[in-house]
Amino acid sequence: MVVNAQTLFFPKNSYAYLSDDLVDLSVIYEPDINICVVKRQVDSALESFVGHLLMQKRDVSFVETLDPATFDFFRLIAHAGHLPGYREFCLDIARLCTAFGDLFDLKRIGLRLRTLDRPMCPRFHEDSVTCRLVCTYGGVGTQWLEDAYIERCKLGQASAGLKDEQSGLILDPEAIQTMPAYAVGLLKGNAWEGNEQHGAVHRSPQLTQAMPRRLLLTLDFG
Repeated sequence: MVVNAQTLFFPKNSYAYLSDDLVDLSVIYEPDINICVVKRQVDSALESFVGHLLMQKRDVSFVETLDPATFDFFRLIAHAGHLPGYREFCLDIARLCTAFGDLFDLKRIGLRLRTLDRPMCPRFHEDSVTCRLVCTYGGVGTQWLEDAYIERCKLGQASAGLKDEQSGLILDPEAIQTMPAYAVGLLKGNAWEGNEQHGAVHRSPQLTQAMPRRLLLTLDFG
């Protein structure tokens, strides 16, 4: 465990683990951990690339199931290949794919890379997946809630169509957490054995005038 790592207690088999070392992603295997967030400092060239990319009007939408060992990551955003920092960006995603594959012993990974100018999933929810990696390259990151501040019985249709802030789902609005840009998050889902109906609760953020777009990477089991 790194010096700055923290564990937050969730009742009923739920903890979040916050760190600044990618090695700590392995704690997601602990039965009482369902969120792991690792903050990162990235190369300035990568940040410059993302900044220029998000200022362009052309959207990014790349969806593919791939083998990290053989996939050519330099074709991720071919139309942006001329921008400085493109190589660093592609290598960073390659490293995350390799780390995700090694962590779960996966030969194939489902990769989605998209620019977003509106919340894709604006309501707090659980995912019916085993485990998902999320990383926001620039812009506002994914939001999540500790179990201590959730009324799970208000998730989904039980909210009766009310907004999260009105349905009684959120017990303390100030408890909403936001992943920093470039942070790597692992969200354990309902399909993880022993975690049924207790997946990590999260949502897409509301975008701001200062940050009207985000570039979102998600990795899933292939």
